[in-house]
Amino acid sequence: MKTVAFYTLGCKVNQYETEAMSEIFSKNGYIVSSFDSVCDVYVINTCTVTSIGDRKSRQMIRRARHLNPNAIVAVVGCYSQVSPDEVAKIEGVNIILGTKDRKNLCEMVEKMLPSDKISDVENALKNREYEELEIKEYAEKTRAFVKIEDGCNEFCTYCIIPFARGPVRSRKLENIIKEVEFLAEKGFCEVVLTGIHIASYGKDLNGITLADVVCAVSKIDGISRIRLGSLEPRILTEDFIKKIAETKKVCGHFHISLQSGCDDTLKRMNRKYTTEEYENSVKLLRKYFVNPAIATDIMVGFPGETDEEFEKSLAFMKKIAFADAHVFSYSNRKGTKADVMENQIDPQTKELRHKKMEKTVAELKNKYLQCMVGTTLNVLFEQEISPNVYEGTAENYVKVLAKSEVNLSKLCRTVKIEKIENGFAIGE
Repeated sequence: MKTVAFYTLGCKVNQYETEAMSEIFSKNGYIVSSFDSVCDVYVINTCTVTSIGDRKSRQMIRRARHLNPNAIVAVVGCYSQVSPDEVAKIEGVNIILGTKDRKNLCEMVEKMLPSDKISDVENALKNREYEELEIKEYAEKTRAFVKIEDGCNEFCTYCIIPFARGPVRSRKLENIIKEVEFLAEKGFCEVVLTGIHIASYGKDLNGITLADVVCAVSKIDGISRIRLGSLEPRILTEDFIKKIAETKKVCGHFHISLQSGCDDTLKRMNRKYTTEEYENSVKLLRKYFVNPAIATDIMVGFPGETDEEFEKSLAFMKKIAFADAHVFSYSNRKGTKADVMENQIDPQTKELRHKKMEKTVAELKNKYLQCMVGTTLNVLFEQEISPNVYEGTAENYVKVLAKSEVNLSKLCRTVKIEKIENGFAIGE
């Protein structure tokens, strides 16, 4: 039988789309193998958020060709969407697709010879339709990702994603419900609603919003926990938060994109909120959810970021008291406005700021974890990691360990937290 291997870089949306493509190949008689094995077909689902993503994508393309010089190598995703000519120059690439028509990939492969070469990448900004990529064969896991939206209309000055993913396209609500109902029948009790910019869900529909999706999913029997992908503060109005809180199923863990804690920097980034508005959104979440975990992304070294601006950003992180954050240094992306801005920050300064911000984040994370001691958390257990010791995830995304002589896998149980050790909340 023919074999295919996938390698996925980047976000949860990419991972979802890879699973969907993998399923299509399986249904057409392919055995899905590991990427390090010799296969007939290799598919690299690329990322272009940072220059590191580009470089890693190129490395995996070359590795695939090295593993089997006679294989068909297909490159899809954001990097190939933005830089198809660059990908075409890499020796041994047979198929170049962007962020569209991936459901046709298997059919394209079937018609090809190892010597053929096809590049079919259209301008992403012209892409106006949501591409349905369904998953029916899920691995034995406790939570499932459900893609509800694609694209972004924000055009932040540092970000290439609108050019890679195109404008906002919302998945039909009935299709979302259909997939979640299927997941519930498969035994999943937790779903994560994800997309490129889910706060914009419904902007291309008539009157349907993200709150409507959450409320509809919450009514599906068997689904007890709903997580939301990355949000923006503008959607976190009191009306929105009150609606999702009333479902009693939305987890108290919110990833709210920040990027900078300094208003001057936010303005240059073309972020459409202020630190005051961000803080008010967090206060509302804490009003309707009990001690929710607030996580974020924070960038250092954006063009023009002075020492004073960086210190403001650092102070704001402490003021909000984040439970966790992903720290990253600004990366130049050709084609964005920030790439040609004056006062680019040198690598050494970026590194120093990155380390300082990372230290602050680690302190904030530990402080939040310590607040769990003595509290009771609702935990969905996932696996046994050692004899009679089970690992699970609380609603606030804290990792929990507990001993039990009963198999806790895939069960929700309340756990009284006794101590924090090595990043885990340990209790009984």
